[in-house]
Amino acid sequence: MLNTLTTSFIGRLRARDEAAWFELWETFGPVIRAQLSKWGRGRIGSETVRDLSQETLAALSGSLDRYDPARGARFSTWLLAIAKHVLGDEIDRRMALKRGAGRANAELDESWMLPDKQAGVDEEYEAAVFRAKVEKAIRMVERECDFMDFAIYRMRVFDGMSGKEVAQSVGTSEPTVSRRLAKVRDLLRTRIAEVVTTYSFTEEELEEARRNGLDMNPKTSGDRADDAQFDECLAEIYHKQTLLRERDKELLTDP
Repeated sequence: MLNTLTTSFIGRLRARDEAAWFELWETFGPVIRAQLSKWGRGRIGSETVRDLSQETLAALSGSLDRYDPARGARFSTWLLAIAKHVLGDEIDRRMALKRGAGRANAELDESWMLPDKQAGVDEEYEAAVFRAKVEKAIRMVERECDFMDFAIYRMRVFDGMSGKEVAQSVGTSEPTVSRRLAKVRDLLRTRIAEVVTTYSFTEEELEEARRNGLDMNPKTSGDRADDAQFDECLAEIYHKQTLLRERDKELLTDP
């Protein structure tokens, strides 16, 4: 069964809620475009990749009513299968044109609803989808937080500055830096849990944060080891997503 947050989000998509579709596009568009570029291997240009990523979301829209959570497919499997279908259809269309024949679009079959191992999902793609979820949570927290609180967290965790350096930079004490770090970290844990839950179709997906070192419910509040691991893992994800966004920007602006 889908959880309440996931059901609510899918309901918004089915209702053609523009904000929900934009949210989906903004969060996972770079991952889908990177995957399409990888699959294309030079056979398709950047403009085609951009078009196909939009078609992927359009095809996703058409498959919403057919999704059956009992089949065991993950959210990421859903996106991947539809992107594969859209790319394959485009390549087949081009081959048909070369032969001088037309070709009708192929139907998206329901084999994508199988669990990941049966659908041929690769670990690199799965990791990219998870990082996109975490990045969305980071953006949410950045908008919600006091500007200085998030700036301190960014300097300390994402920029790798020491507590002393951060304190000197913003003109405060190290204990104050620690308190503000804890405040932002707590909110990040909450938002990451919410985002992962929203985009999860299976129990396995709900466990992804913990498996990736992002414990949403540490055994001891303020545990330094748990907090350090959380910050370290989050920084790694943040930097990988920054690199992905830079590459995606190049793709989107490439004529």
